[in-house]
Amino acid sequence: MKEPDYHFVHNSFKLNGFHLTEDDLCRIAYSFIKEGEPYERAVGDFILDWFDNKDYITMQTSGTTGLPKMIDVDKQAMVNSALATGRFFDLDPKIQVLHCLPTQYVAGKMMLVRAFILGWELDLVEPVANPLERGDTVYHFAAMVPLQAQHSLNQLHRVKKLILGGAKVSQALSEQLKEVSTEIYETYGMTETITHIAAKRVGEEAFTVLPNVRISQDERQCLVIDPYMICDEPVVTNDIVKIVNDQQFIWLGRYDNVINSGGVKLFPEQIEEKLSGRIQGRYFVKGVPDEKLGEKLVLVVEGSPYEIDKKVFSKLNKFEKPKEILFIEKFAETASGKIIRDKSMATA
Repeated sequence: MKEPDYHFVHNSFKLNGFHLTEDDLCRIAYSFIKEGEPYERAVGDFILDWFDNKDYITMQTSGTTGLPKMIDVDKQAMVNSALATGRFFDLDPKIQVLHCLPTQYVAGKMMLVRAFILGWELDLVEPVANPLERGDTVYHFAAMVPLQAQHSLNQLHRVKKLILGGAKVSQALSEQLKEVSTEIYETYGMTETITHIAAKRVGEEAFTVLPNVRISQDERQCLVIDPYMICDEPVVTNDIVKIVNDQQFIWLGRYDNVINSGGVKLFPEQIEEKLSGRIQGRYFVKGVPDEKLGEKLVLVVEGSPYEIDKKVFSKLNKFEKPKEILFIEKFAETASGKIIRDKSMATA
């Protein structure tokens, strides 16, 4: 059976309770742009871009595989990504779905594409910290960032299946999510791969790739992704992984963050995970030059200095324990709130 193209709108698709065709969607888009809230204007802009005469959408990358840049993403590849998500998570037409992500970014755009192509009944709400606080609708599927899941813990039982992306799920949040009845997945992906190419149940170690995705490693042990119905060529990441088999991998950390201390490779993200819930406020670990070790591991904490009990480090092995603790009044961060480690250290 021939796959649908990007002009296809499933006859079961609904937006906020209304059946809409392509023409209807374009009329709604103009209304959103003229009279809507900022999040609705972003939706309107995307709808008009989606149904124009171009076969691609221009997006900005997140910087996962290099410096952020503008790229053209093939619309048919976005359709193929939507179909792969539907198959992987077993998402049928006519299901009730919550869209609570900003449509300026690829994850928010893809929620709309999936709804058009797969025939979902989509509720569009403002992308706030707790998107479930109003109403009592039970949703079959939703996508959130971890911060939204954290703020929605008391309402998450109203979502049967939830995917999380945009940031890593902390150990502390993972433990809280295990107590929720919802089927929750952490996803892995980036703009270049048109959102997620792999997912794992919260609490599991290995990611499993979606249909039509091949994985390998380069000489740095970094993940190479070949989603051959989505990208024209493989995507080389800066994520060091352990390949379990041709369908699964374990994420270890970022290549640019790895610390070589006296010949021992240390992954900051793993150390930070072990410290989760044990340190007040935000923190990260980093390697700084050291005459004896080459690099020594330091703990960097945001805020005013205070005494940190050594018991905090009880889960760390002898190589992972920081040689020094630094305090920085305010971390540098990206527009989306991610800590910029090097820029933060420059103020230490």
